[in-house]
Amino acid sequence: MKYFFAPLMALIMALASPIRANADTVPTSRFQMQLSFAPLVKKTAPAVVNVYTSKVVRERKLSPFGNDPFFNKFFGKDQFFGGKRKKQNSLGSGVIVEAGGFIVTNNHVIKGGNDYRVVLHDKREFKATLLLQDPKTDLAILKIDPKGEKLPTLQLGDSDKVEVGDLVLAIGNPFGVGQTVTSGIVSALARSRVGVSSYQFFIQTDAAINPGNSGGALIDMKGQLVGINTAIYTRSGGSNGIGFAIPVNMVKSVIRSSKEGGKIIRPWVGAKLQEVTQDIATSVGLERPRGAMISKVHSKSPLAISGLKRGDIIVKFDGKEIDSAKEFTYRFATKAIGDDVELSFLRRHKSFSATVSLIKAPETTPRNKTVIRQRGPFSGLEVSNLSPAVASEMGVGDFGKGVIVTGLKRGLAVRAGFRKGDVILEINDERIRKVKDVKRAVRYADGYWDIIIVRKGRKRRMRFGN
Repeated sequence: MKYFFAPLMALIMALASPIRANADTVPTSRFQMQLSFAPLVKKTAPAVVNVYTSKVVRERKLSPFGNDPFFNKFFGKDQFFGGKRKKQNSLGSGVIVEAGGFIVTNNHVIKGGNDYRVVLHDKREFKATLLLQDPKTDLAILKIDPKGEKLPTLQLGDSDKVEVGDLVLAIGNPFGVGQTVTSGIVSALARSRVGVSSYQFFIQTDAAINPGNSGGALIDMKGQLVGINTAIYTRSGGSNGIGFAIPVNMVKSVIRSSKEGGKIIRPWVGAKLQEVTQDIATSVGLERPRGAMISKVHSKSPLAISGLKRGDIIVKFDGKEIDSAKEFTYRFATKAIGDDVELSFLRRHKSFSATVSLIKAPETTPRNKTVIRQRGPFSGLEVSNLSPAVASEMGVGDFGKGVIVTGLKRGLAVRAGFRKGDVILEINDERIRKVKDVKRAVRYADGYWDIIIVRKGRKRRMRFGN
């Protein structure tokens, strides 16, 4: 009889203790090990789509004179001539997040495109409209018209509840072979050295992710979306078991923006943060390096308004421990303007808390956008007065006074090496604080130019003329 009851008891125990995401148990029987993901896949896969992006490009043809030294004097060594126009297609994946046809994908999937098509799980095809692009998060929102039909969707989960070791499924269209499902676990959280977006905070998984999976779904065992697959670590072009997904809590903020006019305006921190080293941790009584230390704060920053100062170390955000400056920036960016957040911080070995009301970056000085027309390396340069609002829009960390390059028109400025986002500090030893300072310096220059700019946080010197 014992041979009869043993399998029966195993079955009863398995049914009584199903495997769930974030459960405290692991499979304890052969029956549990043989459980299938099939019901979960049937429920979720129809909400994952293929995204086809088309763009028209012009083939570049080398000069018909090749690299002949004589003609290089006139046409340049690498001069290209106009060629035929042709259509380029690229493939990615996407996730239907609302039955009305809202689809989330990666920005790099649709970047540069002028025609978008979405193919559903049942092979029906729709023309899509681009509602929103957000290069900072590498996310984009497409919209299709289902003509009154209710489309399958994925429920948005909570990426803050994801833990290392959780089972996950990755759904997408790798290499264009058709919809594919792979399984794995969450290998790590808060990965910050991926380099595909401004907010370096990713879920890492060993579920196989390959080219074409970008924009696809990472789901948990409840069938909820916990991330958008976005990148892989690879040396061969294929999966090496290290894939990265954008947490769904960041995805929620982008979806929200697409419904509020299609323009993303994130809360303004108004402070520069740095990582807490072991020496800093020891000096303030932390048992290990964690948190985000304020190294500079604007007087109009919501942090400053709530009483935080330079040197304070933020250790909690709405009750969640902050492990790094990147984590604080990520959590801040997932909130909406008008929200209140509770911050816990350390100051001189003492603990404090403050409620911070989130605001958009203020325009503290008029932009006075101007295009420089005078001859010289500034010709064609579009500049504006720097303010927190302009710095936030341009994606530069500097929120002090100065002049920033907001565009490049026809002129010598492009060939001189200027780029959008450059902050001009000095021209011929004259400090530049306003656009009018640039215009004056350009007007009275005598053919020699000694220029100091800041690009991506680093000072650079540019010299032209005699």
